[in-house]
Amino acid sequence: MNEISFDWSVIDWADIWLATQDTLIMLGVSLGFTIVLGLPLGVLLYLLGPRQLLANKPAYAMLSFVVNALRSLPFVILLIILIPVTVKLVGTSIGVAGAIPPLVVGAAPFFARLVEAALREVDKGIVEASQAMGATLWQIVTRALLPEALPGLLAATTVTAVTLVSYTAMSGVIGGGGLGDLAIRFGYQRFQTEVMIVTVLALLALVQMLQMAGDWLVRRASHK
Repeated sequence: MNEISFDWSVIDWADIWLATQDTLIMLGVSLGFTIVLGLPLGVLLYLLGPRQLLANKPAYAMLSFVVNALRSLPFVILLIILIPVTVKLVGTSIGVAGAIPPLVVGAAPFFARLVEAALREVDKGIVEASQAMGATLWQIVTRALLPEALPGLLAATTVTAVTLVSYTAMSGVIGGGGLGDLAIRFGYQRFQTEVMIVTVLALLALVQMLQMAGDWLVRRASHK
């Protein structure tokens, strides 16, 4: 019976570190844009929903359809479909810059749904009390809804960040850079199992750290 042996000398740790940095850059930038776009989208979905402050069935149905359509597309397909758009936006469809637009398009609708769900958990009595005191829509959203939903929003951000880690790995299919690209080019195409193992472990460690940090923030927010 043949024993499986590994040659760890084939690993270029400088490449691993550079790929890890690229993954962190993609994660940080795309998560930032996802929150900027997904948070107001989620708030709008909530406000347009049934029995809410701006209840509008046709508008909610149309917006919900768009969000669901984007969420239903497998990310690998979304990467390919958005290549022309990505090239126009950032000038390239490969590398770290080329991966960010599809990452945001893929994650923002997902985050928006999580935001909508978190806002629905807020006690309606708080909204009604704010209305009774003459608060404007902006004040109700910024001073009542969002603060009360903070633990849920932080949990949604954590889930989205973890999802983006897997998306950054998949972006390696089109040369998106990062650990996923390294795993595909060396671990898969050149049959360097050692590189594949290291990249997978690095991704697992990143996910664990994100989840632990997110859980800590949620606990802090819940105790306030």
